[in-house]
Amino acid sequence: METLLSGFQAEIGSISSDIKILQEKSMDMGLKLKNRKVAESKLAKFVEDIIIPPRMVDIIVDGEVNEEYMRSLEILSKKLKFIGVDPMVKTSKALKDVQPELEKLRQKAVSKVFDFLVQKLYALRKPKTNIQIIQQSVLLKYKYIISFLKGHGKEIYNEVRAAYIDTMNKVLSAHFRAYIQALEKLQLDIATSSDLIGVEARSTGLFSRGREPLKNRSAVFALGDRINILKEIDQPALIPHIAEASSLKYPYEVLFRSLHKLLMDTATSEYLFCDDFFGEESIFYDIFAGPFAVIDEHFNSILPNCYDAIGLMLMIRIIHHHQLIMSRRRIPCLDSYLDKVNISLWPRFKMVFDLHLSSLRNANVKTLWEDDVHPHYVMRRYAEFAASLIHLNVEYGDGQLELNMERLRMAVDDLLTKLAKLFPKPKSQIVFLINNYDMTIAVLKEASPEGGKIQLHYEELLKSNTALFVEELLLEHFSDLIKFVKTRASEDSSSTSEKPITVAEIEPLVKDFASRWKAAIELMHKDVITSFSNFLCGMEILRAALTQLLLYYTRLSDSIKRVAGGSALNKDLVSISSIMYEIKKYSRTF
Repeated sequence: METLLSGFQAEIGSISSDIKILQEKSMDMGLKLKNRKVAESKLAKFVEDIIIPPRMVDIIVDGEVNEEYMRSLEILSKKLKFIGVDPMVKTSKALKDVQPELEKLRQKAVSKVFDFLVQKLYALRKPKTNIQIIQQSVLLKYKYIISFLKGHGKEIYNEVRAAYIDTMNKVLSAHFRAYIQALEKLQLDIATSSDLIGVEARSTGLFSRGREPLKNRSAVFALGDRINILKEIDQPALIPHIAEASSLKYPYEVLFRSLHKLLMDTATSEYLFCDDFFGEESIFYDIFAGPFAVIDEHFNSILPNCYDAIGLMLMIRIIHHHQLIMSRRRIPCLDSYLDKVNISLWPRFKMVFDLHLSSLRNANVKTLWEDDVHPHYVMRRYAEFAASLIHLNVEYGDGQLELNMERLRMAVDDLLTKLAKLFPKPKSQIVFLINNYDMTIAVLKEASPEGGKIQLHYEELLKSNTALFVEELLLEHFSDLIKFVKTRASEDSSSTSEKPITVAEIEPLVKDFASRWKAAIELMHKDVITSFSNFLCGMEILRAALTQLLLYYTRLSDSIKRVAGGSALNKDLVSISSIMYEIKKYSRTF
């Protein structure tokens, strides 16, 4: 048994050593396999990256440029990058076989896509082509071509870029030129160099130009419906042939808004396309050098002949709104252009404004004067002009404009005072001033109901002149009574009077008043109604005059009470309530 068992043990030992040997062999084979796999994957990747599939060659050489062609270009691009980047590849023998083929393919692909793009760009030049549709639905589909050319055909890319810039520059310049020519036919001329506030309305000389119908004339000074252009700031641009067919004409600021609306929309679309397709914003500025030059040329021919201050201010406001629209779109490409336009509009506005100002300062008072106390046409022009500019400054609070308005107001006040002095009677002078101030306030109130500095100034002047007129009017009818009240009645209250008031002194005044006070009031009423062009203003003034008269008469009555024997006059005194009743009667005619 022992021998048998020993035999088993020896066998088991040898089997165990066999197993160990097998285990080692197996591990060795496993490692070899792993190494083979790694080598194979590396090699496979290398082979896949460097090999040129025949299908790809067919597509690139003979295929149409389409979606599949794009995919082949991407594969070609990867292979070109692979042989250029990896240092291991540069030393491989395979490269020597493949490189010339890849280079041929690159050249073929570059020339093919160049021809394709040039043909697409040529389509943009055809008249009546919708450029944006070609850009969006055709060119953007082939956006990859541009990045391929940037990577593998820089000189061809530059040619494509230059061709696109040249095409778009010409096409857009022609578009804008045609649009501007069409717009120019629609222009309504509003003001000439002689349409100024202080220029007399009677045309001088035999050869004075025939005036256009008056509806345009009022637009020189009054804003009217022209303000609506700021509410329609984002409306589509005018279509000239439709406007021409309906024979409409527009003030220049309407055409200005249309032109800039078209510019903003075209620029926005072009800027976004350049950024998306070429990945370069700078292309935009090269393309738009042409259109900008066309618009500048037009604008520089219009601006020196523009004498329409309100139109210029409207254009300044339109540009401001357009800048806001562009910043809301987050498109910076027109910033410097819009700034430039704005900078050219302000000096022109200032120049035209100064022409108005000097027309007032240098006005010939004698030729402007008319023997009529109603509001003067120069003042009406001023009121409308000031109201228009105040209205256009409401949301902007432009301090410079306010200073200029102040200078204009001083000039017109000065002129109005000179005109008033030409009336022979002081009373007519005051009536003339009141009528003008009242009309000016009414016009300014329409522009800004809260009443600006200028309106308050005229309200003060109206108040002080009304008081002067009331005195003049009462002196005309009751001079003795007023003189007595002012000199004697006030002395009476102080103890230092030289001699007391006597019945004899006061009796004629009382009897005179009693006999004709109603008739005098009626005369005053007629006088006021004929003097003042604004009925309400006239009634206010009459009421003030009657109230003042009542005050004077009350003081006279008070004096009588203090006079010795004054009670004898009581029968002739008119009762205060009768006067009050008369005042009420006239107040009711409002």
